[in-house]
Amino acid sequence: MPADLDRVIEEALGMTPVQSRPLAGGCVGDVIQLSMPDGASLVAKFGDPGAHLDLEGWMLRYLRDHTDLPVPRVLFQADRLLIMEHLPSGGAITGDAQRHGAELLAALHGITQTTFGLEKDTMIGGLHQPNPATKSWVDFFRDQRLMYMGGEAVNAGRLPAAMMARVEALCEKLDQWLTEPSAPSLIHGDMWSGNVLCAAGRITGLIDPAIYYADPEIELAFATLFSTFGDAFFSRYAELRPMADRFFEERRDLYNLYPLLVHVRLFGESYVGSVDATLARYGF
Repeated sequence: MPADLDRVIEEALGMTPVQSRPLAGGCVGDVIQLSMPDGASLVAKFGDPGAHLDLEGWMLRYLRDHTDLPVPRVLFQADRLLIMEHLPSGGAITGDAQRHGAELLAALHGITQTTFGLEKDTMIGGLHQPNPATKSWVDFFRDQRLMYMGGEAVNAGRLPAAMMARVEALCEKLDQWLTEPSAPSLIHGDMWSGNVLCAAGRITGLIDPAIYYADPEIELAFATLFSTFGDAFFSRYAELRPMADRFFEERRDLYNLYPLLVHVRLFGESYVGSVDATLARYGF
């Protein structure tokens, strides 16, 4: 965190905070709540050079411009600094909040375009996430998600080369389990509980996005990986957007291989066992 915090914020906003306190989170940088002279409560994220917080700001602005998701309004964005509004939080992800979340994500997934990917590359957990326009979802998921992130994990010395060979073998057979969705859907992309803000049984904010256009099943799968959402969410979601048969039985764990590879790249061997178990489940 910069020693000259007040000066940096004053240069960005034209006013100096009257009080600040650290907040939890911050995979990419430190997170601070700011009390401003005009009574506003803001959140600032600071990172090291190359943190690309300007890209996080761009993703939040994209969601505000294209969707009705509750995401914080961005006041300032730069490589090392992101300032945004502070949203109410502190509540549990109750059944009511899950049903509200299902309504939000069903609407989000109804936003489509003609190709998978996005107009620019994004990030997930501070890692580069390539999004070249691709006509085939199976090709995109294979090349830009499993192969790319597995390769990054190998290059970082965190995924054994022998296990990457198993990932490659699985990638050659993806069409045994995956089909092309009707259209590429916009997804939040990082749907774990730490990115879901709640208060009084409602979702008040979805933060730290990793957006792109995808098969929405990858979002639904991620929402189960760390038990973000459960039965209340899926019952309501299925009422709004029909889910293809055998998602839980056949495709959920396959889609969760991507966030598991992200976690291997970020955190190392503690997640390698989960990758091994997923590969074995599909016969590799």
